[in-house]
Amino acid sequence: MEHSYSFCMRIDVGILGATGMVGQRYISLLANHPWYRVAFVAASPASAGKRYGDAVTGRWRMHDTLSPEVANLVITDAADVGAGRGRCSLVFSCLEMGKDEVAALELAWAAAGHPVVSNSSAHRWTEDVPMIIPEINHAHAALIETQRRNRGFGSGLVAVKPNCSLQSWITPVEALREAGFPVNRIMVTTFQAASGAGFPGVPSLDLIDNIIPLIGGEEEKTEREPLRILGRLQGEGISLEANLVISASCNRVPVTDGHGAAVSLGFSGPKPSIEEAKRIFRNFRALPQEMGLPSAPAQPIVVREEIDRPQPARDRDAGGGMAVSVGRIRECPLLDLRFFGMSHNTIRGAAGGGILTAELLTRLGYIAESGATWTAELSLPASAIASMARARELVGCS
Repeated sequence: MEHSYSFCMRIDVGILGATGMVGQRYISLLANHPWYRVAFVAASPASAGKRYGDAVTGRWRMHDTLSPEVANLVITDAADVGAGRGRCSLVFSCLEMGKDEVAALELAWAAAGHPVVSNSSAHRWTEDVPMIIPEINHAHAALIETQRRNRGFGSGLVAVKPNCSLQSWITPVEALREAGFPVNRIMVTTFQAASGAGFPGVPSLDLIDNIIPLIGGEEEKTEREPLRILGRLQGEGISLEANLVISASCNRVPVTDGHGAAVSLGFSGPKPSIEEAKRIFRNFRALPQEMGLPSAPAQPIVVREEIDRPQPARDRDAGGGMAVSVGRIRECPLLDLRFFGMSHNTIRGAAGGGILTAELLTRLGYIAESGATWTAELSLPASAIASMARARELVGCS
């Protein structure tokens, strides 16, 4: 049975790190969002007190025009947690500062009652903080109940999204796993866009006519984070996926936007044929699609049949920048199956992924504005109700 859902009140949101590349992408994507409205912007003390439009003059990197409403917002120091009280009911964090500073500040915002959805790596390995890709591990959201119980957060929470380059290949891997093809070995080489380094990022004379075969810390994240994403709720944390090993090589390439990945997979059991894999990818749908979340692509995985696709310039905007494009699906002489994946790193891999996570948490009831209600005969699809009920049992919640 299908249901349509509508939100009766917009939620005012804040952006921490609003002047940076990812902060700008959040503002761009939220400009016409049906649920969320940017009402609060915060950044470093150097920008505090300025109009947002003045602070990003000459630095606005988006293709669309900055709205007057956001341009006229006055930037607050992100460390001034009290400034958000009464002005925003949800915070997106894309702070660019030391990891320990980010970790402490996000917890402070959560302790003040704000749900925080973060792009930072600061809490990706904090035991009671879920690291979510909504199409893959939405059940991990139940960990928020443990987090709130442990930390006394009330309405506050911290949830994080994973490393941006994972988005270009991990959803196809999960699609195969769900279809009964257990992946246990992954060899991945990433080709990561310049925008992944933020602004101003990599010096142009280092990147033009060049490839840099090192992105500090990226290979470690690529090899470890999927083990938590694909893990299972157990007690008050996540049990890592034990039957998977990943070998990663990460490269910075002279592309503006769009991370690519050449992926080879090995299976511990049945192996899909090439045509089976394509069918699985095309048919894959998950809870965000079932819920009809505003930022969810109708088709999460787009299969390209052309022999030379996907390509960043042609495929990064698939599904509004939220879909993963895959092509060159073929047998692998070393492992079993290989493909090339592509996704938009500052949309799916960063701000868009954060917004989709917030939409999921809003629909699951973890984020709310006082007086905001859903108009629907049933508030959630039956599959979501069953999944979350099981997840709450696993983290010890009634």
